[in-house]
Amino acid sequence: QLQASGGGLVQPGGSLRLSCAASGSIFSTNTLGWYRQAPGKQRELVAAITSGGSTNYAMSVKGRFTISRDNAKNTFYLQMNSLKPEDTAVYYCNARPRGYSPDLGSWGQGTQVTVSS
Repeated sequence: QLQASGGGLVQPGGSLRLSCAASGSIFSTNTLGWYRQAPGKQRELVAAITSGGSTNYAMSVKGRFTISRDNAKNTFYLQMNSLKPEDTAVYYCNARPRGYSPDLGSWGQGTQVTVSS
């Protein structure tokens, strides 16, 4: 129900845009988010956007990453700028009912982001 794309290899300071396509029933009423998990680390929230358009970001990405949604395309995005090696991780998109744990929502398959020179 969620299909992520857009990962890849990029040099430090570069940019990538991740996309996550969702079915309409998931997209319209849920909080949409991007999470990441680096090797040996726990999964962490990167950014989220509510159905009303409110956003929140992890402190480590604030000012560099932007989450957005295109309601007409049932797709949401994560624009990642000024990428750092520590941004390297598998990134997952998620849709969950507002107020619920992401584990009770739907997950896309992961997409690898590698930041390296």
